[in-house]
Amino acid sequence: MKRLLALPLMFLTQPTLAAGDAAAGQQKSATCVACHGAEGKSTVPLYPNLAGQNAPYLVQALKDYKQGGRSGGQAEVMKAFVAGLTDEDMDDLAAYYHSLKP
Repeated sequence: MKRLLALPLMFLTQPTLAAGDAAAGQQKSATCVACHGAEGKSTVPLYPNLAGQNAPYLVQALKDYKQGGRSGGQAEVMKAFVAGLTDEDMDDLAAYYHSLKP
């Protein structure tokens, strides 16, 4: 029984590989730096740190902002920033921020 429980937990602890290109994401992150800081570490508490975040989570967050799936707070500001991003751009940005040390 313990082995059956350990197997799924093992997969949850494995690092998530990002689908995008981190180097390309770094190039695309120029506008993100204004709020999220250099290397994804914000100096303003209102804006979250992105460094080390889970890549699939970041992609989903960007898609939610773009499609209007998030509301309140900075959602409208983010919606404007992500409006022109492609899926590849989102994957690249997520890979870049995922690759950074929190």
